[in-house]
Amino acid sequence: MKVAIVHDWLVNYGGAERVVEEMLKLYPDADIYTLVYDEKKMGKIFPREKVHTSFVQKLPMSTRLYTKLLTLMPKAFESFDFSGYDLVLCSSSSCAKGVITPPLVPHISYIHTPMRYAWDQFFEYRKRSGKLTKFFMNRWMPSIRLWDFISSQRIDSLICNSKYIARRIKKYWNLPSAVIYPPVDTERLSPNNKEAEDFYVVFSRFVPYKRIDLAVSACGKLGKKLVVIGGGSQEGELKALAKEAFANHPQDVKFTGRISDEEVQDYLQRCKAMIFSAEEDFGIIPVEVQACGRPVIAFGKGGALETVKEGVTGVFFDKQETESLCGAIKNFEELYSKRTFDSAKIVEHAKSFSAERFRKELKQHIDKVISSFKNGE
Repeated sequence: MKVAIVHDWLVNYGGAERVVEEMLKLYPDADIYTLVYDEKKMGKIFPREKVHTSFVQKLPMSTRLYTKLLTLMPKAFESFDFSGYDLVLCSSSSCAKGVITPPLVPHISYIHTPMRYAWDQFFEYRKRSGKLTKFFMNRWMPSIRLWDFISSQRIDSLICNSKYIARRIKKYWNLPSAVIYPPVDTERLSPNNKEAEDFYVVFSRFVPYKRIDLAVSACGKLGKKLVVIGGGSQEGELKALAKEAFANHPQDVKFTGRISDEEVQDYLQRCKAMIFSAEEDFGIIPVEVQACGRPVIAFGKGGALETVKEGVTGVFFDKQETESLCGAIKNFEELYSKRTFDSAKIVEHAKSFSAERFRKELKQHIDKVISSFKNGE
C-alpha cells in the first residue's frame, strides 16, 4: 500500500511531530508532504529523501518566516498531487488537512486543533498583535475561515487528540470526530522510587498562554520552592516577576533554561508536583510528569481534564488567577500530607497514553476506514 503522510511543517520537534513519527512507524515506506522542512533540525528523524516540500520552501528564510505566510498555505497544500497513493494520512493544526485527494483514496486527518488564530482565539491573538498585523488579520481571516471550513468537508474521516478538540471540531466544522489520544513516551520516563523533594516544577515554553506567571506568583506568595524549566519570549518578564514574588526568599526559585531530556526527567522524578496553568488542547507534559510518578496541579479546563484524575493523579484549580492556584496548592498539600497520591497508580494511569496504544488505536481506525472504502460505503 502506497501511503502519503501530510504535516503542516517540519521545523521543530514537538508533540505534533511525535504523532508523525509514530505514523511513520506504522508505514515506514510512506512519503511525507509538508509546507517547509528544516533538514538540520529534523533530518535525523525525518530523512530528506522521504520529504516533499511545497513551493513555499523556495522563498527566502521560509523555515523562519513560515508562520507569517498563512495566506499562501491553502494553495501550497492544494498543489500536492496524490494520484497513485492508496492512503493519505494528515497531521494538522493549520492547513495540512486541506489537501485534495482522489475520490477513491481515503483521506484521514488527525487534528491537533482547528486553527486557533482563525476561530476561538482570534480576538486574543489580535489583541496581542501590532497595528499592521491587526490590519491583515481583519482583512484576510474571513477568507481563511471560509477555506478552513470548506476544506474540512473534503476529509473522509476525522480523528482528534481529545474530547475537548472534538467539541471544537463540531463547533467550527460541524463534523464528528473520533478521539485517539496522542502518543506520550512513557517508556523513556519512569519514577525514581524515592520520596519527593520539597519543590514544585514548571516545564514549558515561555509564552503568554502557558500562564507560567501564575506558578511564579502563587509559589512566591505561599513561600513554596519552584523550579522553572524552559525558555522563550517571556523569559525576561518572568524573571522580573520572580524577583518581585520571591523578594524575601530569592533562593527558592530557580530558572534552569533549556536543559537535556535527562535533566528534565531528573527534576520531574524529584519534584513534589508539577504546576500546569495552561488551557491546552491535550497537554503532553502533565502525562510525562505522571509517568515519573508525580502528581499535577492543573488548570481545570481543556485537555488536562482528560489526562489528570482529580484526587488520584492530581488536583485542579478553577480560574487562571493567582488566588485560585494558591487554593489548589493548599488543597494539594493537605492531600499530600495524608499520602493520597500513590506513585504506582499515577504511573499506571500515565501508561494508558503510551505510544504503543496510539499506534494500535490509529491502525484500527485506518483499517476500518479502508474497509468501508473497499465496500463502497
